[in-house]
Amino acid sequence: MQAVLLVPTGQGMGLTSAALGLLRSLDYLGVKAGFFKPFLESESTLSTGTTEAMDRSSLLIERTLRLSSPPSISLQLAEQMMGDNLLDELLERVVAQFQSTQNDATFMVVEGVVPQPDHPYAMQLNAALAQALDARVILVSTADVNQAAELADHLDMYARPFGGVESERTLGVLLMRVTGLDATSVFQSTDPLPHSHSLRASRTDLIRQLQECSPLIGSERFALLGMVPFSKTLSVPRTHDVAESIGAIWLNRGDSLHRRVQSTTLCARTVANVTRAFRPGSLIVTPGDRDDILVAAALSSLSGTPLAGILMTGGYLPGEAILDLCRPALRTGLPVLSVQSDSFETVLRLGKFSNEIPPDDSERAEQVTSYVSEFIDMDWLSKLVKQQHSNRLSPSAFRHRLVKEAQRVRQRIVLPEGSEPRTVQAAILCQNRGIADCILLARREEVEAVAAARGLTLPPALQIVDPEPIRQRYIAPMVERRKGKLTEPMAEEQLQDTVVLGTMMLALDEVDGLVSGAIHTTANTVRPAFQLIKTAPGYSLVSSVFFMLLPEQVVVYGDCAINPDPNATELAEIAIQSAESALAFGIEPRVAMISYSTGESGTGSDVDKVREATRIARERRPDLMIDGPLQYDAAAIESVGKQKAPDSQVAGRATVFIFPDLNTGNTTYKAVQRSANVVSVGPMLQGLNKPVNDLSRGALVEDIVYTIALTALQASQKHAPAP
Repeated sequence: MQAVLLVPTGQGMGLTSAALGLLRSLDYLGVKAGFFKPFLESESTLSTGTTEAMDRSSLLIERTLRLSSPPSISLQLAEQMMGDNLLDELLERVVAQFQSTQNDATFMVVEGVVPQPDHPYAMQLNAALAQALDARVILVSTADVNQAAELADHLDMYARPFGGVESERTLGVLLMRVTGLDATSVFQSTDPLPHSHSLRASRTDLIRQLQECSPLIGSERFALLGMVPFSKTLSVPRTHDVAESIGAIWLNRGDSLHRRVQSTTLCARTVANVTRAFRPGSLIVTPGDRDDILVAAALSSLSGTPLAGILMTGGYLPGEAILDLCRPALRTGLPVLSVQSDSFETVLRLGKFSNEIPPDDSERAEQVTSYVSEFIDMDWLSKLVKQQHSNRLSPSAFRHRLVKEAQRVRQRIVLPEGSEPRTVQAAILCQNRGIADCILLARREEVEAVAAARGLTLPPALQIVDPEPIRQRYIAPMVERRKGKLTEPMAEEQLQDTVVLGTMMLALDEVDGLVSGAIHTTANTVRPAFQLIKTAPGYSLVSSVFFMLLPEQVVVYGDCAINPDPNATELAEIAIQSAESALAFGIEPRVAMISYSTGESGTGSDVDKVREATRIARERRPDLMIDGPLQYDAAAIESVGKQKAPDSQVAGRATVFIFPDLNTGNTTYKAVQRSANVVSVGPMLQGLNKPVNDLSRGALVEDIVYTIALTALQASQKHAPAP
């Protein structure tokens, strides 16, 4: 079991963000990792009333990555024991705590103590921790790429307690919040990836300058294992957090837990001179007696601008008549808060706000985790853990692979719901990250209005196609495809539906895939595909799968969305389709044909159908591991599988679950998804000539992004026809 100690070289280094990113990167590699925070430093903790408590870092790790760690030892107690020459006893307690965290982890990330003026023992403690836990050391520091000499001296100094940069114990440095980069070249929309040419050039240049001062820094002996650029968008607190930090009282909480303070503007002039301040994410600070500013902000909110909130100063409160006038805006979620301090003092207090992530801000924690992990050198990390290949496909690894492969193949994906806000945001993310070239079917002014209202910037490369001027050219091809079933007037009418229009674009190879469903039903999305795309050679039906992102692995459920009551032959085909889908996305297919009984124990038409489907599937694909009928627990739980089907290669190890009918499949996937808080990606349609995928109408932006990535991968894969 390997342990790595993250040692910060000062305050504000982004230590916990570094731990989150490193743990996510290990998960990408299929490594079972754990987390340990030996000493409690943060005041914002869940205290147990003893000398041990859960630190903010541990809470964030637990809530973001579902990794539990034992309570930390109070830093005050640690310093007291060190002052009493009880360091050995203290370290024994630390080792005992450390060993209790191991479980089945093969790698442990340990967070060191932050050096602060009131913590004189920080560096001594970190050096002692490294020795006691036999941990390798990664320094965590910030950097300005234009001050390489200062950085080299800084790293040399903080590496000395561990034997210096030449020591076997010191692995290298992870640079966080890096400044001095040319953001316009590193993150331009046409070259958006973290390992872009511009960023690689900056990294190479920095290493060259560092080695002029200290030859080992940036070498294999002391690696630069990551260079994470500073991001303003990841340092924005929620309005709720700002209110808590300054002791504000709420006049209207609104959407304060989700709106973020991207900028703060002091407004004390007339309304005509402050309208430019009403921008998405802006916190308006104004004297409490300026009712005109409050009313103007309310009007701005009603027009669709999501302000972070209105902060009224001086202890003045608006009257009930003014609040009643603003009530429609307040119902849209506009936060309004009040403080006793004057405007100038309030702005000064806001400037001192901490950038630490609150333990309950899961959205920001997830964003930071994903962002940092993108900049970690995965090749270096693979060599460190000596586990470049793993049979374990974690949810994070699945999503990571999905995005990376989609970036590699970069397909054209049409989005018929082109002006739907979540779809617009997902398209922008996909375009900027290189996941796909998205085509929004909508009038440009509608898309621009949606983007402006949410403070989004449309990438120049993002295609927006107005459906109106192009419909006519699809009428004849559509009539030809549905010869004898459709007339030109009927085709023209159906093409008013952008899903039908997008499906025709796909049918004519103008795009590579289609994603819809944010505001359309499943039937609206898939019916045109059935009619115009048809099934792939070798298949007689279309079915669906969900990728279920369980805590420890990703499994496939099919069919949970399309076929109500397949017969044995159809069920066998669904099993083969689902096995191939699993294989295409990096999941070793072990197919369990689910029923209410296992093996030969049950009788009846339903179980007989599953038994016959298993026989047919095995006959058609003897190369696949397929077994059934199996009860769900016998398929999923190793101990039950060994008891009920001891000779099965699938029982207890299934990765593909085939349900006997739609009622069983849909009920099971929703029960698992909701009860276990499991993310499901899908439904992904399989068996079509070209990829069309459906969204849940409650889909989040992230869900749409992953579905676009999944569709892009489907489009790039050339499946052999089913035997």
